[in-house]
Amino acid sequence: MKKRILITGKVHDVGYRPFLLGLAESLEIERFFADNVFVDGKQAVEILVDGEEDKVNAFIEALKRKKPENAEIEKIEVEDYDREVMKTESYYRYLTAMQLSKIATYGGRMLEKQDTMLEKQDETIKVIKEESKKTREEIGGKIDLLRSDLKEYIESNLKSIRQEISEIKQVLRKAGIM
Repeated sequence: MKKRILITGKVHDVGYRPFLLGLAESLEIERFFADNVFVDGKQAVEILVDGEEDKVNAFIEALKRKKPENAEIEKIEVEDYDREVMKTESYYRYLTAMQLSKIATYGGRMLEKQDTMLEKQDETIKVIKEESKKTREEIGGKIDLLRSDLKEYIESNLKSIRQEISEIKQVLRKAGIM
């Protein structure tokens, strides 16, 4: 018995094809194929199955009850199919190759993003260093001003204290105390 099944909804990049392969394997379906497609601009998974009638029917019933965790199903359509369907073992190899290709593509994108992030990180570190240098210079300048102001204040007060001591000594001398 051959069937074509079309599942529409959020069905791409959620692990639907490996899920379907596992289901087909568990039911010992001899021939199986699944591919991500778009139908009227919507995500879909097209499934072709060929096997004993009871196994194919069990597969279709399982599709109605089970789905990958992050999948969202809008509709499941089932129709007869009359062309050849690849062997399940061949599909396993095909899917493995497709998944490896996907991993390589995503890995390349991740490396590009990592390079971009490293460049941004280098820019950020450079800005932080520049700002730190400016801040140190600013604080250093303010400390120098503070030291200068403090020195002037201390010298002025010290001069005033010396003058007062001198005046006190003169008064004490006139009074004969000193």
